[in-house]
Amino acid sequence: MAKQLDYHTIYEIFDRFRASEAEPKGELYHTNAYTLVVAVALSAQATDAGVNRATHSLFQIADTPQKMLDLGEEALTEHIKTIGLFRQKAKNVIKLSRILVEDYGGIVPSSRAALQSLPGVGRKTANVVLNMWWHFPAQAVDTHIFRLGNRSGIAPGKDVDAVERAIEDHIPAEFQLHAHHWMILHGRYVCLARKPKCAACQIRDLCQFEEKNL
Repeated sequence: MAKQLDYHTIYEIFDRFRASEAEPKGELYHTNAYTLVVAVALSAQATDAGVNRATHSLFQIADTPQKMLDLGEEALTEHIKTIGLFRQKAKNVIKLSRILVEDYGGIVPSSRAALQSLPGVGRKTANVVLNMWWHFPAQAVDTHIFRLGNRSGIAPGKDVDAVERAIEDHIPAEFQLHAHHWMILHGRYVCLARKPKCAACQIRDLCQFEEKNL
C-alpha cells in the first residue's frame, strides 16, 4: 500500500484526468433510474459489456418495476442467463421491483439507506446510482478503484470503506462528482491488475507504484 499523496499531487492528478475527459460517463446501459439500479445490481462479479449485452433487449420490454413484475422471474432469467449468478440476481431484481411498486409507488428512492434496503443493492450499487443518476458525489469503490487508490497513493486503504473515506477526505471538492468514473476508467484501461500500462499512463510521474511497468 502506497502512502497517501499530498493535496497538490492529487490536485494535479485529477486536473490531468479532467483535461483528458471533462465529463466521464459510466459504461452501463440504462434508460432511467430503475434500469440503472437493475443494471448495477446485475454487474456484480460481471463486466459492464456483458451486462449491456443482456440488458439491451430486456430494458426495451421491462424498463419499470411493474413491467419487470409482469415479465416475471422465469422470463427475466432467460434474458440474463449469460451473466454470472443469474438465478440469484433474477430473484433479487423481482424482489426489489416488488418493493419499489409496493413501498415507493414505482419510483426509485434517492437516499442511500433506502437504496441499500433493496435486495441485491449494497453500498457500492447505491453509490453508483446516486452518482450517475442524481449527480451526488458518492464514491463507489470497485476492484479498479481499490487497486488504483492503493497503488498510486490517491486513496490508500485496507478495505473498500477505507478507500471510499480516503477519496472523500483527500480529493478536492471540484473533482468529487467525477472522481469515481475517472478512477474506474483509469483502472480498467490503464492501471490493469496484471500488466499495468505504466508507459502510457498520464500520471506515471505522480504515482507511487514501485513496480512500474515502463
